[in-house]
Amino acid sequence: MTTTTLAVLVPLLPFLGAVAGLLLGRTAPGFVRPLAVLPTLTSLVLAALVAVRQGGGAAVDSATELTPTGSVPIELALHIDGFAALVAVLVGLVASCVQIYSTGYLRDDPRYPSYAVLVSLFTSAMFLVVYSGDLMVLLVGWEVMGICSYFLVGHYWETQEARAASLKAFLVTKLGDVPFLIGLFALATDAGSFRITRILGTVASGGLDHPTLIALLLLAGVAGKSAQFPLHTWLPDAMAGPTPVSALIHAATMVAAGVYFIARLLPVFEASQAAMVVLAVMAAVTMTGSALAALAQDDIKRVLAYSTIGQLGYMTGALAVGDRGAAVFHLLSHGAFKALLFLAAGVIIHAAGTNSLATMSRMRNLRDRIPDAYWTMTVALLALAAIPPFSGFFSKEAVLGVAEHVVTGHTEHAPAAAGWIVLVAGLVAAVLTAAYAMRLWLLAFRGRGIEAPDHGRQPLTMTVVLWVLAIPSLALGGFAFRLLPDWFDGRDLSPTLTTSVLGTGVALVGGIVTYAAWRHTTALTARVPLGAVAAHPEGDAAQVEAEAIATHEPAYGDIAYAPDPADPGRLLLGPLHRHAAAGFHLDAVYTALFVRPVQAGAALVRFLDREVVETYVRGAGALPRWLGAAVRRAQTGNVQTYVGALLAGTVVLAVAVVLAATGA
Repeated sequence: MTTTTLAVLVPLLPFLGAVAGLLLGRTAPGFVRPLAVLPTLTSLVLAALVAVRQGGGAAVDSATELTPTGSVPIELALHIDGFAALVAVLVGLVASCVQIYSTGYLRDDPRYPSYAVLVSLFTSAMFLVVYSGDLMVLLVGWEVMGICSYFLVGHYWETQEARAASLKAFLVTKLGDVPFLIGLFALATDAGSFRITRILGTVASGGLDHPTLIALLLLAGVAGKSAQFPLHTWLPDAMAGPTPVSALIHAATMVAAGVYFIARLLPVFEASQAAMVVLAVMAAVTMTGSALAALAQDDIKRVLAYSTIGQLGYMTGALAVGDRGAAVFHLLSHGAFKALLFLAAGVIIHAAGTNSLATMSRMRNLRDRIPDAYWTMTVALLALAAIPPFSGFFSKEAVLGVAEHVVTGHTEHAPAAAGWIVLVAGLVAAVLTAAYAMRLWLLAFRGRGIEAPDHGRQPLTMTVVLWVLAIPSLALGGFAFRLLPDWFDGRDLSPTLTTSVLGTGVALVGGIVTYAAWRHTTALTARVPLGAVAAHPEGDAAQVEAEAIATHEPAYGDIAYAPDPADPGRLLLGPLHRHAAAGFHLDAVYTALFVRPVQAGAALVRFLDREVVETYVRGAGALPRWLGAAVRRAQTGNVQTYVGALLAGTVVLAVAVVLAATGA
């Protein structure tokens, strides 16, 4: 079987699995789980075979014209280089793990069949984006992912939170997709083709007429899809969906698509120095702002959501300094440990019965209830904090290293300003990343207070997946930075001494300071009553205990004294904590700038339609209505009246005829 045939089957199998699951979901529910897992696993195997055959060598290209257009052709094309081959393996691995994990996590969910179908379709769409060699075909996968995310985020549609989150995710990403589509058309017009290879050839020959405009239009779509500032606000709210969906969106699909798109078309962006600086600023603001927000979140999934935004900022930062190898390297390592973080968080949430870190911090022995999640989450958090020898260290250092090369003038692929912006923001974000990773670990696993609930052992499908993902989270970086240059552009991805020392040093400082703050606040906070307060008639246990801690007043119910598990994030952020917890009020800003004016405009249009337009319509219909009423009064139903009127009319006509004849 040829490499092209294998590559075609990779996105096709999950799509066929989704179609079969849709048809058999109600009539044969026993087939739903195999149809969800087996096609995705098979696609993973085929993607690995494609990667082995491609081997980091010459790109595999194949194309056939999809339909005659009369102008710019649209082709069903494949373009599989080293980047595409490895990213497809990541997509298959994470999607397979999510499907297997979901069979246990959602085993009692009555809507599991529709969920599994959407995850399969989601996976197929991402495979299409990765392998596509034509931008219009890529756009199909891009938009299918958007609609799948809408349904999956709104899986628990009974709740207002899920409905609002799904709508917000759809609208914000579509807001970026409008200029993105315009940018695609402008790019194809300049290049005369939607084929990626021909576009890159046009760029190499200097054939783009409007590189800055095109790059900025495309960046709008990337910012929406990959949740970069200022279109990132949908991603934290998307945590209202099932946790496995969060793992899929954050690790290997949807948000990864924007970064991958820039990596594929990086020469288009490099053609504009202004676009590269804008990309660097966007990455810097995203990295630092999201890390500060993550340090203030109470919901464990929202911490990880802001973490994803920040790590994507590192990837866009690498692209801003002209190195797609470092960006995709971090994309691969991040995909492994971020999927592990979310899936381990799902186990923790199930065991604790809550998403709240504040509530978890009041539970002792939680880590003993879920040892698999404890150890694998620890591995993933160390990778996230970029502590050597975990995978995140090598990929993050690759980003910082290439930024240093730009600053020192060792490369001319990007302006020096972009290098300085990315390097400084990357180091600041490294401190904050280690801080919120340490905070999450302390609050989730070092709690003190009531005994953690015992919900029994997790399904084997969930724990096995955690250990599978722990392997690349621990070991991927150690050998990948030696092998990946042969698959990418040949640039060295080895950690450099300066950035390794700086990056690791600031990460250790961030973790140690956070630990010290936790110990300090725990030691100084007065001992307050905690315990069995669930029966309190005025509210739930967590709320009552939180109020007791805040006011140092006794809580209702049985008393079990424990030290106050204070949040170190409050001490570290100080007065900034309230603003960071609210995402720096960007939603409120957007509401004031956009939502309310649109609503006011809609109200004005409604008023004009009802009071002005409808008035004219009603006036135009009034005269016929009055005439009809007058005629209706003549319809009495009395035969004598009708005969009398007929005779009177006859007399009038006769008189008129006589007068006319006399006058003649």
